[in-house]
Amino acid sequence: MMLSAGSLRTRLARFCVLGFVFVFAISLLLGPMAGTARAEDAPAGETKAPEGDNLFLHLVKSVGIIFGLVLGFVSVSLIALVVLLAMDLRMAVAIPPGFVEDFTDVVNKRKFKEAYEMAKNDSSFLGRVMTAGMGRLQYGIEDAREAAFATVETIKSGKEQLNAYLATIGTLGPLLGLVGTVWGMIGAFRVIAASNKIDPRALAAEISHALVVTLLGVALSVPSIFFNTFFRNRLTRLAMDTGNVADDLLTQMYHNSKKPAPAPAAVPAPLPAEADARGTTQAIKQK
Repeated sequence: MMLSAGSLRTRLARFCVLGFVFVFAISLLLGPMAGTARAEDAPAGETKAPEGDNLFLHLVKSVGIIFGLVLGFVSVSLIALVVLLAMDLRMAVAIPPGFVEDFTDVVNKRKFKEAYEMAKNDSSFLGRVMTAGMGRLQYGIEDAREAAFATVETIKSGKEQLNAYLATIGTLGPLLGLVGTVWGMIGAFRVIAASNKIDPRALAAEISHALVVTLLGVALSVPSIFFNTFFRNRLTRLAMDTGNVADDLLTQMYHNSKKPAPAPAAVPAPLPAEADARGTTQAIKQK
């Protein structure tokens, strides 16, 4: 059985979410464990060179569990939204070329009922717009256009809601980074105030925590803002193209419905031999 586009998008989104959550959870578990193991294996009093430290493990340890879970959830949400919008906002999905060709052919053959069923059974952007417009076509072409354009705006608003979450992530990213910065600086000042002799390593760990969270927050914000603008422009173009194509198809259907039906085939005239035979028969009857 063929799966619908919505079902495929749902399954892909679930797969992405579960996959990235699994990878993130494994990184959270292995990061502290690897750091602890290396600390235990190192001889007492020996200072590890920062050049040998793994950058990924350093980021995982610096970000911490709480900020790691929050930033991980935001990252997974960002990826899932980008995948869903990239699959949904495609020209071939919004305006299927095969649907336009089949619909035009059916309308030219004056099979209006079949054309309506074709649009009703099509779940694309254009199919939904055509269904709304054809439902009002009996009241005139202007009513059909208004219904079609209203449906375009309704569908566009629904897709803009998903795109708005990208803008929200782009706004929240630097704010989450700022929270991590403040939290790290609080920890750094607590280290300074806790002892008369400042431990540079403990102070550096707190500052590193602040900088890593800030880095990840800004790193989330940059692609979010980019994809928000990209999908907003694409959605605007798709809505305009869908409205124009729907208007052309509705106009074509309206004018075809106003044309007179083709006249039935004329009955062929009798052949001359048949006419002579009929005349001879009537003459014999009269005699």
